Amino acid sequence: MQTKLRVLLLVGLSAVSSIVPATSYAFPSFARQTGLGCSSCHFQKYPALTLFGRSFKAEGYTMVGRQGKVEGERLSLPEVLNASLFLKIRYQKTNGTEVAGERTTNTGELQFPDEFALLFGGRVSDNIGFMLEGQLADHSEPFVGSFKMPFTFMVGDVRANIVPFTTDDLGAAYGFELMNTGAVRNIRTSENRKAISAQQYVNTSTAAEGFAFVLVDPKWFVNVTPWSPNHLAGAEGVANGSPTAIYLRAAFTPTVGIWDLGIGIQSWTGSAGTANDEGTGIDKFDTRAYAVDAQAQGAVSGMPLGFYATYGKADATSSGASRKNLFNSKTRDLSAATVTAELGVSKNPYITVLGGYRIADNGGAEANSTDNAFTFGLNWMVAQNVGLHWIFNRFNGSAYAAGQGPMKPGGSGNMLNTLMLSAGF
Repeated sequence: MQTKLRVLLLVGLSAVSSIVPATSYAFPSFARQTGLGCSSCHFQKYPALTLFGRSFKAEGYTMVGRQGKVEGERLSLPEVLNASLFLKIRYQKTNGTEVAGERTTNTGELQFPDEFALLFGGRVSDNIGFMLEGQLADHSEPFVGSFKMPFTFMVGDVRANIVPFTTDDLGAAYGFELMNTGAVRNIRTSENRKAISAQQYVNTSTAAEGFAFVLVDPKWFVNVTPWSPNHLAGAEGVANGSPTAIYLRAAFTPTVGIWDLGIGIQSWTGSAGTANDEGTGIDKFDTRAYAVDAQAQGAVSGMPLGFYATYGKADATSSGASRKNLFNSKTRDLSAATVTAELGVSKNPYITVLGGYRIADNGGAEANSTDNAFTFGLNWMVAQNVGLHWIFNRFNGSAYAAGQGPMKPGGSGNMLNTLMLSAGF
């Protein structure tokens, strides 16, 4: 039955691809395992997921296509351990005023590399998969950036996943996520994550480890995750806190015609501990935030179009409170709302145009807390796994009044240009 469903899904994917041209780059380790192009799983460009990409992820990265397997009693492995490299090279320029003796992005900064990761992933057994993201750019940090190992099985017509995970900065949502709104840090449509995702603006991307308990269907998914803001690989032998905070995610993901739709909620509640910087014990934090998001991916006049909207808020830390909110230590709520759209305007060469706007309150003093942002981007996918990107951000609001915040000498100003090469191979 599962084999027939996969065949039908592949046929459906081919039909949709003929209507909606979509190119992307992705983890080539999965392309090697499945024998499918990157655009099978990704909409327009990596990392946004298609319906098929969501199915592959929901099955715990276990699907094998053209690649051979080593099989025996209670054993089913790909013939090789699939690996890939992922690289970002950025040049960033801001329009702030330098301070004598300092060098920042105000005079232009080449970040080579901004990211450099060695990735392994794929099938462990019939119903077990894994993903390991090892960072190579910062030798002061541990190699293991993020790791998860989904155990997946069918319960009637619904797929259930249990996913133990740990991550240095992707947050509790890293355990399992399928939407492309920035609900988890590494699945978003543009480079400046806080400009196009409310979840990212309210600081939900932290170190995290825990267990994601997931039910998933092509039309919906639910994720309940006990977690703590720790990353074992970076703990340096200090005992971590227990996973006593709770992350809840629920989303409805129907398909209407050629449109892949989604609407969901996220909630972070409870409290948990993390090893303090001195290595002398555990500090306790509240985890209080919520978000709602929506997406629509399809085509208009033969051109692929993605639309994404988010709203998120992290509660203030009460004055004199014994525990700070992990996501917001300020005494006013931190909040943001964003809308973003990306349109594929050319198939050969494959070029997309992206635009977005953010309305936000940075939680600071009310007189200078308005923190809005405009985003414009051009993305040229040179190949399915190589992209050239230009992203322009302009910030406005009372936080950017003359002589305040980023406009002070040494601040970053109110404009950011980013030129970036990204590639996976």
